[in-house]
Amino acid sequence: MNLLLDALGWLFSPERLDGSNPLPRAVLIHLAYTFGAVAIAAAVAVPLGWLIGHTGRGRELAVAASGAARAIPSFGLILLLVLLLGVARKPEAAMIAFVLLAIPSILAGAYTGLEAIDRRTIDAGRAMGMTEWQVLWRIEAPLGLPLLVGGLRSAVLQVVATVTLAAYVNLGGLGYDIIQGIQLRRFEQVLGGALIVAALALVLDGLFALLQRASQPAGAPERAPRRGRGARDPAPRDVASRDTPARHIATADARHPDAAGVTLTDPSTPMHTTKAEP
Repeated sequence: MNLLLDALGWLFSPERLDGSNPLPRAVLIHLAYTFGAVAIAAAVAVPLGWLIGHTGRGRELAVAASGAARAIPSFGLILLLVLLLGVARKPEAAMIAFVLLAIPSILAGAYTGLEAIDRRTIDAGRAMGMTEWQVLWRIEAPLGLPLLVGGLRSAVLQVVATVTLAAYVNLGGLGYDIIQGIQLRRFEQVLGGALIVAALALVLDGLFALLQRASQPAGAPERAPRRGRGARDPAPRDVASRDTPARHIATADARHPDAAGVTLTDPSTPMHTTKAEP
């Protein structure tokens, strides 16, 4: 509890506004790396994902590549690219690492958004004479937008957490205070920096959640509400329970066995009974 209070005291101290790493400047640097990497990744992954979802080709390769890219350790990738490109190109190396980490989520959201569309809707558009480009832009892209925004949401959250590691290669951002606090053994500074990153991630997640809800096409079918544990399904309607002439005949035969001579020529005419001669 004392550590949390010390972290909050460090976070709201006047030095956070005019120190060596001011908080507004650190937040801007963090957001610049985040949205820059996501924008570049979207420019690569969205057309590729739409191509896969529209044609249905290369899905297995995309799934395998996305899984392999997600398994790459972020910190190791940043250090590897810094060593390969050189110390003078640390920003470029870090940006490439962030882009590679953001591509799998956006790619998955792009092609799954198109694959989730009912094929009958697409066939109806083609039957109306739409070209493949018109089908993509007028049908598939609007209906697949919510899942695409969901992929962007996942990519932003992953990148905003990974950009913290950029401070290891002296690129600034919100991770600078965390790394400096670890070196100086100032744990209230470490916790304060972590709280800022977590708060920024929650804010971005809430904004993209609202954007995902707003991207839902008008008139799209909603999910049926879940039924309670004690709720029962309505009893199936029996075909024999319908009000038909055959039901009346079966009921009359069951109640009056002697009325075996009942004949029915037309449902609209009354029934006539004949008694057998002794």
